[in-house]
Amino acid sequence: MKSTEKRQECDKEIDNKATKFSSKATSLAEPSLKSKGQKNTLYINTKTSDKGENKAGSDGESIGNCPFSQRLFMILWLKGVIFNVTTVDLKRKPADLQDLAPGTNPPFVTFNGEVKVDVNKIEEFLEEKLTPPRYPRLAAKHAEANTAGIDVFAKFSAYIKNSRKDTNEALEKALLKSLRRLDDFLRTPLSEEIDADAPGDLPDSSRSFLDGSELTLADCNLLPKLHILKVVAKKYRGFEIPAEMTGLWRYLNCAYQREEFTSTCPAEREIQVAYLDVAKKIK
Repeated sequence: MKSTEKRQECDKEIDNKATKFSSKATSLAEPSLKSKGQKNTLYINTKTSDKGENKAGSDGESIGNCPFSQRLFMILWLKGVIFNVTTVDLKRKPADLQDLAPGTNPPFVTFNGEVKVDVNKIEEFLEEKLTPPRYPRLAAKHAEANTAGIDVFAKFSAYIKNSRKDTNEALEKALLKSLRRLDDFLRTPLSEEIDADAPGDLPDSSRSFLDGSELTLADCNLLPKLHILKVVAKKYRGFEIPAEMTGLWRYLNCAYQREEFTSTCPAEREIQVAYLDVAKKIK
């Protein structure tokens, strides 16, 4: 199968899976954490605008465009905790939710009766609370994995929000430069991939993800943003990640084979609608 056809097939699969999650409770894989009989719930946006103002998705229930929500969704899924997913349409935010986390927009988590609202602190809390042997550690072993692609989303945002023809080329080049750095990192072998006794130049890395063969917290942060970039840049700028960035495409294609990622992605149409007013036309 050609790479383009494979990507289209992956995109369709993501859209199909995204429709399965509604505002009703959605339980995930064993084992369950049932301390004190409390219910653990992840509240996520049905859709988030660029200004942080939350709007309903196309049906008011589906998972919306929010990389922070997906980040936490992936972490909990990878940890193997049974929890409920509740999508929130803030145009019709229920009173009990306002009482639960007053003045706070999703994503946030209720965990054994406690409300956690800061995404970074939630990540730290889950990694400290859900530990081996019952739950896997998700922290990256290589520190550089945590900063790989750190500026990609900012470069993408500047590019997609720009409406000036005279600056478009420079912003696109800046985005490409950032993507190229990420691709270089993904093609550079990690220490455990290097055979010091092997002759010749180092071969490219063959790892699936930022830190190795398994998804980590670093991937949960970066992959949702890369997916948004891929969908939005193609839709509104005709821009695609260059095929020669083989490390980056290997990374994305490996992610599209993982249910923890594809089943937590919003449908493409939700991402496109979210950026309808954000993506500026070039004048």
